Amino acid sequence: MILKEVTLQNFRNYPSLSVSFSDGINVFLGENAQGKTNLMEAIYALALARSPRTSNEKEMIRWQEDSAKITGKVQKRVSAFPLEIIFSKKGKIAKVNHLEQKKLSQYIGQLNVVLFAPEDLNLVKGAPANRRKFLDMELGQMNPVYLHDLVQYQRILKQRNLYLKQLVTGKAKDEVYLDVLTEQLAILGADLLVYRLQFIKKLEAWAKPLHREISLEREELTIAYKSNIELSDEMDKDALFLKLMEAFRQGKSRERDQAVTLFGPHRDDLIFQVNGRNVQNYGSQGQQRTTVLSLKLAEIECMNEVLGEYPILLLDDVLSELDDERQTHLLKAIEKKVQTFLTTTSLDGIKKNKIDEPTIYHIKNGEVEMEGV
Repeated sequence: MILKEVTLQNFRNYPSLSVSFSDGINVFLGENAQGKTNLMEAIYALALARSPRTSNEKEMIRWQEDSAKITGKVQKRVSAFPLEIIFSKKGKIAKVNHLEQKKLSQYIGQLNVVLFAPEDLNLVKGAPANRRKFLDMELGQMNPVYLHDLVQYQRILKQRNLYLKQLVTGKAKDEVYLDVLTEQLAILGADLLVYRLQFIKKLEAWAKPLHREISLEREELTIAYKSNIELSDEMDKDALFLKLMEAFRQGKSRERDQAVTLFGPHRDDLIFQVNGRNVQNYGSQGQQRTTVLSLKLAEIECMNEVLGEYPILLLDDVLSELDDERQTHLLKAIEKKVQTFLTTTSLDGIKKNKIDEPTIYHIKNGEVEMEGV
């Protein structure tokens, strides 16, 4: 999968920009606050119809403008087509091959990306919400059904939490409606769990040998799915549904006391262990960074396994956070097979001899100039 070019209109500090990319490693070089990360954000937003940096999409629109538009040309093995996403104060419009998509779940997945930024180093030691987001973003790109079910689950969850508060305050009294919402949530929750458990198996299968290699055979990584209901590999969708319903039944009084939904995928987590020890709590900073690097490289391979094509890799100022050994493993793993976009303030901190003929773009004050042109 290759992103051949991108055109921006009124996006962040770019009033207008059109730039073509190479199929290999593309380096965005420049000082801070010049537009490097903005260009990276635009590529991400073109793929996922959202920003990796902010939940307020209006921030992506250039000052005093009404909308921002990103278009791109995507080349896959069997097809080539344009993508377009428009962010406005009224919402967003997404187009594939010039046709507007009624649902974002039909748009997301046309261009697949893996983002690796400094904040991703908190994936292991940060809050559980970071790891749930990681699961949802990767699965959502690979499986439109998962993305559709996730949106429905979040909608029902919001309704159920609101109704629990109304029951507690006496504004509502109908227990039957709560039962209906509970059953709907358990059905969707079971669907999400099936996809998540399958993905974790695939991810661990790729991450284990990668981690072993990066750690010079010294460490063994395992990934476990942590839920507040009892899970086993033998459980199918029906069994998971029954487990969720039983959890809701037993936890009914606790949910009433707290006026919030306490069970389901929105409360789950991932556990990473290195040599049998929880790396979140007991791992060194080096072990945590190796774990995250292994996960990111495993993501790339998982997408290729599921989709039959490698995603695009976005490295936003992350190489400077990795030592020489981890840089080497990262660049070796992506060499000649993954189109890569990399931001940096200087090439000095990067092992130049490990980057095979990069295309370098100098970025200053929202202007982009390809080196040698």
